[in-house]
Amino acid sequence: MPFSRRNTRLDGVTFRLYDSATQAVRDLDTVVPGQVSIYHCGLTVQSAPHVGHIRKEVVFDVLRRWLTQLGYDVTVIANVTDIDDKILTKSADAGVAWWAHAYRFERELHDAYAALGCLPPTYEPRATGHIPEMIELITTLIDRGHAYPAADGSGDVYFDVRSWPDYGSLSRQKIDDMEPAEDSEPRGKRDPRDFALWKGHKADEPETASWDTPWGRGRPGWHLECSAMAGKYLGDEFDIHGGGIDLRFPHHENELAQSTAAGRPFARFWMHNAWVTAAGEKMSKSLGNGALVSEVTNLYPPRAVRFYLLAPHYRSAIEYADTSLAEATASLDRIDNFVDRARDVIGVAAPVLPESFTAAMNDDLGTPGALAVLYNAVREGNSAIEAGDRDTVANKLAEVQGMLGVLGLAADDPIWQHSGSEDAALTSVVDGLVGELLKQREDARARKDFAAADSIRDTLIKLGVEISDTPNGPKWRLSR
Repeated sequence: MPFSRRNTRLDGVTFRLYDSATQAVRDLDTVVPGQVSIYHCGLTVQSAPHVGHIRKEVVFDVLRRWLTQLGYDVTVIANVTDIDDKILTKSADAGVAWWAHAYRFERELHDAYAALGCLPPTYEPRATGHIPEMIELITTLIDRGHAYPAADGSGDVYFDVRSWPDYGSLSRQKIDDMEPAEDSEPRGKRDPRDFALWKGHKADEPETASWDTPWGRGRPGWHLECSAMAGKYLGDEFDIHGGGIDLRFPHHENELAQSTAAGRPFARFWMHNAWVTAAGEKMSKSLGNGALVSEVTNLYPPRAVRFYLLAPHYRSAIEYADTSLAEATASLDRIDNFVDRARDVIGVAAPVLPESFTAAMNDDLGTPGALAVLYNAVREGNSAIEAGDRDTVANKLAEVQGMLGVLGLAADDPIWQHSGSEDAALTSVVDGLVGELLKQREDARARKDFAAADSIRDTLIKLGVEISDTPNGPKWRLSR
């Protein structure tokens, strides 16, 4: 349903975003007026995505939805890293081809996107599909004196960090204070902090995991991949580059250095979301404390998991806990209950956005303040239902629907309807069966057979179905 024109965009209000590079909240000034270009680093598809990974996807999905709501034409590029050391190691351990291993978990990533209501990126390039662009970027850096092939003939090519005075500017570090770059075999480096642009082929690696270059067969370094793909699809300068805070160094620092050293202005804003933690530690595969998205969404409604991930400010850490997910589920239930009750009273309403919600979202994507406005609208709406104030009910329903739509939480959004899936087919069957039982109950009540009507109701309750009798007929929902 389209938004009411009166609240789609407020004149004179500017979207402001925290820039990790300058460590300040700044007005969003885009390269092309009316357009926003975003690159956020996708997953290395070595294993199944956990909740810590998918928080970034939810954050950038909300950002995209909000900028679109403000009237911008938004382009989102999110890459897939389908070749790296971990993929080669894990695929070898599993006894499968590295490309088959990567593709399996790429599909799981897409399933996680869909499960939490994330819109697919405008485009999702794979690293292995952009080797020519990477070779071109390396050649430019060598010609400019910022990269060098290893003298030992290994085929490695490194970025010379001391050749670029601004190296360390994003993470605000001095080169001499940095740890050595994390390369499995630092062959032929001039400085231990130099990082690999290209990794020469090794005898124990699959031949298929290498490509011909002027420096010998090999494969790309992780940092090089994103610079090449961002430039390919968004140009030499674009608006927002982002990812989890753990990527700021070394990954984003290295991207910034190699791109700007090649003469590309690169990103105007750097946006980083905080971690999801478990027992105070970053959720990660290496620590073994990751809650897989596929498992969590079997325990809790996927909309509630999304709600849980977007409720705190994106720059605040979230502690993973079952109690938090249970609270998110209960909060969403209360919101849904108001929507159902309000629709029973007044039917449908064109969604609108309160000015206070818009102000919160325009202030560095302030979802905590935005949700406070949502909660207040639900409280006022419920009070209006009790008071029989239909005008206020209609107004609050319109606001709640508008806010849920922007946050990607509207229950009737088609993105939550997995058409063609087994779940969708099962939902259709259950809806039909419950609907038929409710019809039988209404028929029994009409002929004053209250014992039969009560028996049907009791059966449904035992099966976990809540029934609400409304002026427009009985409604049902699964109990929590």
